[in-house]
Amino acid sequence: MCYSAQVIQMVRKLSRQLGIRLDYDEIEKLFFRRLDDSGTLISRGFEANFDEPVTDQERRIKGAIDLHRSRLASKMEKDLFTQKTRFANAQRQLKEKETKKARDDVRISTNKIETLSTKLTQLRSSEPNEEDNRIFPFVYAGVIVKQDGQNLLTPMRYHCRPAGKPTFYDRQFPGLYNARRDNLEKFWSEQFGSHHAILVVESFYENVKRHAMEHRELLADEAEENVVLQFKPEPAQTMYIACIWSHWTDPKEPDLRGFAAITDEPPADVAAAGHDRCIINLRPEHVEAWLTPEGRSRDELQSMLSDRAIPVFQHEVQKAA
Repeated sequence: MCYSAQVIQMVRKLSRQLGIRLDYDEIEKLFFRRLDDSGTLISRGFEANFDEPVTDQERRIKGAIDLHRSRLASKMEKDLFTQKTRFANAQRQLKEKETKKARDDVRISTNKIETLSTKLTQLRSSEPNEEDNRIFPFVYAGVIVKQDGQNLLTPMRYHCRPAGKPTFYDRQFPGLYNARRDNLEKFWSEQFGSHHAILVVESFYENVKRHAMEHRELLADEAEENVVLQFKPEPAQTMYIACIWSHWTDPKEPDLRGFAAITDEPPADVAAAGHDRCIINLRPEHVEAWLTPEGRSRDELQSMLSDRAIPVFQHEVQKAA
């Protein structure tokens, strides 16, 4: 399952390829909703579309972004002060008498101070960071949909709660950021053939077991070790990932639009690295047809998913989880 990806979501980069425009009304609504709901997570790379606002609406959206970052920075500063105080108190305690609690407080506060300081620096930086466009499940990112004949770059959550399903689906099915191809006409039947989207991706990440990556059996007393691999196409190229999406509504809850990337059997080089699924990279000539599924047969749509672009993938180990 593709749990993370490096995506392209700047309209100025995508407009040349796909002639898109921003879905301003949905964006403004989402960014102002985040001010009242700290659980709404939006990719910083998508926010970058408003670094230099021109219109009144863009300035309103930029204002909402700046207010959110100011509030977040204030909270981090308070947390940082708390951890520095904890560290100082523990150091004083250790000088008087060494205890396990004081040692733990020094260790934990040191780690938290480092993490918070790094996050504050990144939050205040105006320089682009590679992590700005790395998306994870439950984070909002920019996907492309077709509306009134126009390609729109619109924010959706990377986890698709199907319309009509209860909110506990998020907890019961945390893996709904991916949609298995062999389940499109079953679980995803209301989205497949009607609600299609494209996620533009530069690379993606997968969790694999180290022994599978190394093509061997587990040793007698060896515990399974998870490894994160980043897959990049060689040569570097844009990937158009086939997605489905849903607009979930409830009279008592805010609307929720979420998407899932479709996965299938992996190409040979991804399988050789130890992973058993892979996102589907559409050929560029199928993008427009995928975004306009109405009136097309299921066989035609499935044929696009079969006639995919399969570049050579190189991978590298990112970290052990």
